[in-house]
Amino acid sequence: MADLVIEDNELVLKLSTIEKAEGLHKDLRAPLDSIVSVEILEDAHKAADELGFKIGTRLPRVIEVASVYKKNGKFFAAVHSNTRRGIRIYFKNMEFSSWIVGLRDPESKVKSLGLMPS
Repeated sequence: MADLVIEDNELVLKLSTIEKAEGLHKDLRAPLDSIVSVEILEDAHKAADELGFKIGTRLPRVIEVASVYKKNGKFFAAVHSNTRRGIRIYFKNMEFSSWIVGLRDPESKVKSLGLMPS
């Protein structure tokens, strides 16, 4: 399951080996000062299921580990059936405008990272 950690003033989205294969991507990194806002999601699948071109693995409501390309940019999603809730982190001046991460307890993760939901 994907996890978020802070390493050397960066937020890191650590993907499992399987998620790296599913999403055709390695771990993602973003400087802490690039974070614009954080949103708690009651339904991370719904947020990840936006229209757009997806590169990765997608089975609606089951798994979404993919880069999603839209007209106005792209985001990365890592959500599984056992992590329906989650968070969306918005960034400025980064490759991905946001990350959607499925988490069992998004409030505790946000608190442990010192991030403030908007």
